[in-house]
Amino acid sequence: MTAFKTGAKKGKIRLILLIIAGIIVLSTIIALLADAPGRRELQILTIGNIDFTKLQDGTYIGEYNAAKGNLRDASVEVTISEGKITKINILEGALDSDGNSAELTKGKTMDDLFQKVMESKSLQVDAISGATLTSKAHLKALENALKQAVKQ
Repeated sequence: MTAFKTGAKKGKIRLILLIIAGIIVLSTIIALLADAPGRRELQILTIGNIDFTKLQDGTYIGEYNAAKGNLRDASVEVTISEGKITKINILEGALDSDGNSAELTKGKTMDDLFQKVMESKSLQVDAISGATLTSKAHLKALENALKQAVKQ
């Protein structure tokens, strides 16, 4: 009977593990389905061109709030001095628990993306591989901030 009890215990453990695995798979599917409209919205989102030669000094805040889900909403603060971007802070979005720019993939953060923007003086930069949608949301927030800074 000992062998029977051991076999029954192993069967119960397998059943519990199978149930847990099923719950994880089901949760993942539900999360992906819930995020699908927001993902589609960001995939077709275009980032406009900003004339970096016409930026006025000051501090500007820009936001991107998705119409179809808010998992990747972003808000940034950009500081312009002597007509150049000197600082970009993330107010909402890809931040870690300490409020610093979160590591996304391969050690990259939004700070790396924003550095490319400042160096190239363009929003038309490559997104962070593996974080394309998050990159686009933050670039759109930056675009919205810079639109306010352009001399009319």
